[in-house]
Amino acid sequence: MSGYYAPEAYGELTDGIREILIPAEEIESRIMELGQAISRDYEGCNPLLVGVLKGVVPFIAALLPAITIPIELDFMAISSYGPGSDSERGVRLEKDLSSPIKGRHVLFIEDVIDTGLTLNYLLKNLRARKPASLKVCTLFNKSRRRLIEIPSAYVGFELPNLFVVGYGLDYRERYRNLPFVGLLKPEVFQPSGE
Repeated sequence: MSGYYAPEAYGELTDGIREILIPAEEIESRIMELGQAISRDYEGCNPLLVGVLKGVVPFIAALLPAITIPIELDFMAISSYGPGSDSERGVRLEKDLSSPIKGRHVLFIEDVIDTGLTLNYLLKNLRARKPASLKVCTLFNKSRRRLIEIPSAYVGFELPNLFVVGYGLDYRERYRNLPFVGLLKPEVFQPSGE
């Protein structure tokens, strides 16, 4: 039984949704599977889960109860700067980890891996701190947009090369709280009168 409301319960938030690509029940089920795999693979390791605010929050909130071993949790925050295209933008660390990771088993939790540029920057930063291990778990993967290959130990879903929202993924800071992943209607991108 799903813990989420039906799509209609989200009222005006779903007005901009054209189609549901991944229903809430499928996401819940896959997160349980990921949690079981992480629990098995990291048993006895007390891993540190690291996420980047804010898109990863729904995924981490659902993943934590699915993990049945002791873990610790920390967050980073970043901002992008520079020209508009993904390959030209830089990354600035806005919030760093609260404690050292040297000698720790670190599992980087990501909502979506797109081009790989930002995640590559963050992984280099973390590797320089000499963790015992550093692996990646992503709920969503957009491998068709990849500019830098990022090996992932755990992957939830492969997404099409389309702009999707929901379950942490946003459009102009909206739609993150949808329990499913959906496509936006074209008029959301090009509102009338603009």
